Amino acid sequence: MIFSSNSFLFIFLPITLLGYYAFRGRQRNYWLLFVSLIFFGWSQPGYLWIILLSILINYTFARLVDRTTGRGRVAFLVAGVVSNLALLFYFKYFNFFFGSIDTVLGTHFSGREIILPIGISFFTFQGLSYLIDVYRGDVPVQKNLLNIALYIVLFPQLIAGPIVRYSDISREIDSRIVDPELFAGGVQRFIIGLAKKAILANTMASLADGIWDRAGGVTQNTWLIAWVGSIAYTLQIYYDFSGYSDMAIGLGRMFGFHFAENFNLPYISKSISEFWRRWHISLSGWFRDYVYIPLGGNRKRVYLNLTIVFLLTGAWHGAAWHFVLWGLWNLIFILVERVVRTHSGKKDSSHNLVKNTVARIYTLFVVNLGWVLFRAPTLRACLDYIRTMFGISRPAEPDFTVFWYLNRWTILIMIISVFFSSELPEKIKNCIKDRVSVSVYASVKYVTLILIFALSVIRIVSGTYNPFIYFQF
Repeated sequence: MIFSSNSFLFIFLPITLLGYYAFRGRQRNYWLLFVSLIFFGWSQPGYLWIILLSILINYTFARLVDRTTGRGRVAFLVAGVVSNLALLFYFKYFNFFFGSIDTVLGTHFSGREIILPIGISFFTFQGLSYLIDVYRGDVPVQKNLLNIALYIVLFPQLIAGPIVRYSDISREIDSRIVDPELFAGGVQRFIIGLAKKAILANTMASLADGIWDRAGGVTQNTWLIAWVGSIAYTLQIYYDFSGYSDMAIGLGRMFGFHFAENFNLPYISKSISEFWRRWHISLSGWFRDYVYIPLGGNRKRVYLNLTIVFLLTGAWHGAAWHFVLWGLWNLIFILVERVVRTHSGKKDSSHNLVKNTVARIYTLFVVNLGWVLFRAPTLRACLDYIRTMFGISRPAEPDFTVFWYLNRWTILIMIISVFFSSELPEKIKNCIKDRVSVSVYASVKYVTLILIFALSVIRIVSGTYNPFIYFQF
């Protein structure tokens, strides 16, 4: 089940909300836990035991860590971390690991038909953060098993993030208040996220998929078509993932939870370093706090620490070498930027318009090429696509022109997508708020939200379905 589906919007969510507000006190937690398990098991009921095992692992080892001292405490932490990672490794990396060994050594390990449980990377990292925070003394151990279960399986952020820290919502698990203003803000945020997915991301997905997956292969495209395809995917992955995060944050507010932001206009960044401070913030923060800083952070072996983090970041996104290389692609530019800053003695930011413009173009160029590596099914396909983009591979007689892919609706949505990935909407909104009364602004806002929701539903009902990209991670 996904948020942008008829079954979720018109069956699951209304029933969940009605049940939640019909109950009081701890009964609400039991209800949320119950519907969250249904949500997870909707498409993979046979894998429900996996998340139950994850809950049990983290609850048990956190209690053991809390009860012991000295080496025993460290041993239980290590055992808990290894148990979490073993579960993740088997379902996500087993075939990739042994397949790579086969390629290098010429061996013949038998592959297994392993279906990846949705959201396993997300709920595994949440469990790890809780266990490590208990060891560090950053959070008190939770003695109520059902509370830990609710933290890990809570459906809004369960299968595609953001990665929620236990410390951020521990108090709200025990007690929370949902006032009309918070609920209304959640509905508004959910509608915005739904529109990002149903209208913007899905339209860009149709364009990108049409170019990437065409029967003649990417080498039959012209350089212009290849660039349109890469830009469409760049917009698709942003609106797909940020749309899910918006919906998760909005749903959380409807139930009284405050999830941290996960995106902050990443495509306005002036460096790759800044991009990673704005993109998938919860993942970047997780690797910073639980890998980078423990390895030494900025104090020692900085370049080695960054290399480890971005190798893991690439591997986290998928069990394939092109994801690892995508992590290394980002690492290269982060290291170069760091060396340049160190030798120049200048910070990232600058008030010079020309420098800012050049910096943003450079960042978008690097990010766009990185998404080609991310999107390509294989490294060979990626290289073929990039050669086409730069005119190195040219079709003898192109089958289509770029306008075969671009109709008026697609062009309009692409322009809107570019516009809303910039700072301009926020500036225009603030300008309007300063010039009209509060009542007029509120009326226009709510009418606009209703229209956006209606258009989103129309797009969903019409069958323009695309699964969320990050479900596979």
